[in-house]
Amino acid sequence: MDEQGLAQFTSLSESVSTESVKARLKEMIAIPSENPMAGEPRPGHREKELGEYYLEQMNQLGMAISSRDAAPGRPNVFGVRHGDSERPSLMLCGHLDTVPTEGYVDPYSPHEQSGRIYGRGSCDMKAGLACYLEVVRLLQEADVSLKGTLILCGVADEEWQMIGSREIGRNGPIADQCIIGEPSDLAVCPAHKGQHGLFIRTFGKAVHSSIPEQGENAIERMALVINALSDYNEELASREPHPLCGHGRYSPGVIRGGDLVSAVPDFCELEIDRRLLPGDRAEDVRQDIKRRLEPLKVDDPGFRYEISDPSWDIPANDLPVSSPVVRSLLTSAQVLTDIPAQACAFPGSTDAPHLGSPAVVCGPGSLAQAHSLNEYVEIEQLTRATRMYLHTVLDLLT
Repeated sequence: MDEQGLAQFTSLSESVSTESVKARLKEMIAIPSENPMAGEPRPGHREKELGEYYLEQMNQLGMAISSRDAAPGRPNVFGVRHGDSERPSLMLCGHLDTVPTEGYVDPYSPHEQSGRIYGRGSCDMKAGLACYLEVVRLLQEADVSLKGTLILCGVADEEWQMIGSREIGRNGPIADQCIIGEPSDLAVCPAHKGQHGLFIRTFGKAVHSSIPEQGENAIERMALVINALSDYNEELASREPHPLCGHGRYSPGVIRGGDLVSAVPDFCELEIDRRLLPGDRAEDVRQDIKRRLEPLKVDDPGFRYEISDPSWDIPANDLPVSSPVVRSLLTSAQVLTDIPAQACAFPGSTDAPHLGSPAVVCGPGSLAQAHSLNEYVEIEQLTRATRMYLHTVLDLLT
């Protein structure tokens, strides 16, 4: 950013209205948009109502708006501020859904206390969505002319199967650069691990539990599986690490087996979670498992297992630190804090790898608060996030 651009940023940055950001965030928190997960979408348990709100807000800001359903009642919504040409383009993206609220007292009654705004979705991630709107407000009121295209995008279903971002990856819009405002405490995160889940199933022979020697116990065979995988993390830690993501991880998560305590179980299944590094392949995970389980047949000729198709299949994200959007966010962080910023990995998985646009995660709020029963976002981070996004928009599009 040249001196003229920096002067423009400084002027607009001073015009950020924290009150405006707070007001929009509170309005969005009050609109239930719980992900129905495996259930049927219905009012309060879908993105439709929040999507309509966001479309109206973008429309009032002079953006060209559109909506496209990823599933019935579950829209992806878009707003475009056109510049002198289509390219370069920058997308500010975030998901409309939240996790469920079971056990959460008054999740949709936003309140402000001790420099924080509380409520479901406050940090994950309606805060980022509110900051995006403030950026567009500043551009509109100052009548800033863009040389490229700014796109705001509200996405369905990030918290479950990511059908929204997958739909965008298929049908667009595709941007040259993208920011996803997931709660990163405003750390700039161009990479994150992928998530690969699958079921391992073992089999046996059911008999009455009073004569177990005449049966074959599928749960005991699963115990052999768990033991065979017990040092898998040690193997992963011995492999070449990713410069930001470190090492891959394995975790056994869910186990089911047997129907009656008085019967030897003939079936057991274990769902595992494998966090993938950029460059890891799903087929390599399957081969790792097979290599560890095949020797179990030597001591137990009746041992038989299956490995399912993926139950979770979210790729890793890996945007070079040298990418313009990453460099611009790092610069903005340093401009605003006078502290040099370093890129890091985001701990969770996001929509980023499905969108089709090179994407970096950077947003207000802490991941420790996301999904909690007392979710909040720091108001100071709302203001700083807005300024970081504004800096990047001006840097890349003016």
